[in-house]
Amino acid sequence: KGVTGGMAATSPWIENYPGFKGISGLDLMDKMREQAEDNLDIRQGADVSGVEESGGRFSVSVGEEIMICQAIVFATGAIYRKLGIPGESELTGRGVSYCATCDGTFFKGRRVYVIGGGNNGATEALHLKHMGADVTLIHRRDTLRAEKYLQDQMAENGVELLMNSTVKRIVGDAKVESIEVQNTGDGTTRQQDADGIFISIGEEPNTALAKQLGVELAYDGYIEVDRFMRTNIRKVYAAGDVTGGLRQVVTACAEGAIAAMSAYEDIKTPYWV
Repeated sequence: KGVTGGMAATSPWIENYPGFKGISGLDLMDKMREQAEDNLDIRQGADVSGVEESGGRFSVSVGEEIMICQAIVFATGAIYRKLGIPGESELTGRGVSYCATCDGTFFKGRRVYVIGGGNNGATEALHLKHMGADVTLIHRRDTLRAEKYLQDQMAENGVELLMNSTVKRIVGDAKVESIEVQNTGDGTTRQQDADGIFISIGEEPNTALAKQLGVELAYDGYIEVDRFMRTNIRKVYAAGDVTGGLRQVVTACAEGAIAAMSAYEDIKTPYWV
């Protein structure tokens, strides 16, 4: 579902992948996809709605099609965490976004707010500022979690900060028009005109399909795997952000390679025999 590479494809710049001093996430994912397509079929935009196990085989529902396979690797990554406030879901795609790299070009010269005080929030704010937007970052505490160099860059580039504040409601009919902001200290609220809201409060593992099969999760909600990326179910594996850990492109690739080799070995000669 979506484009190849998931969240990695939305990263403005990657500097810690071997072989590239610097490359955009989209370009790196395109290179990986092109190489992979030499040996397999990639279905972008395909929505997997269900998985079932029967008699040592797995059936995967992809749209109206049922695909049968001997093994499954869950590389479903993470999904953006939602605020869960009025107006958020109703206005998603109409001013509410979770990806500045994807949607930032639509907000040049417009008033936007970024919600989140970590590295992701700061990076999103800087990207939007570079795209020509008027940017304010909102954080619920009095100090940011973002690294100092990102805070310095925001100050140098004129990103405004609205600290000790939370967004209680997003207002608009056909598109975002304003937000209701509450001060966490005295509880007062005020209305702020807005054209766009970028929510950057972290991610959570995308485990819905894995849970359908009964895959065990760790205490933090990520899929539990051993060092060979095997789950508690035979011939079911997991790799990448859905397993937690460092959550870097290079480690996700390594886990994917391990999972693929484990699947091959288990299909060829089951490891428990």
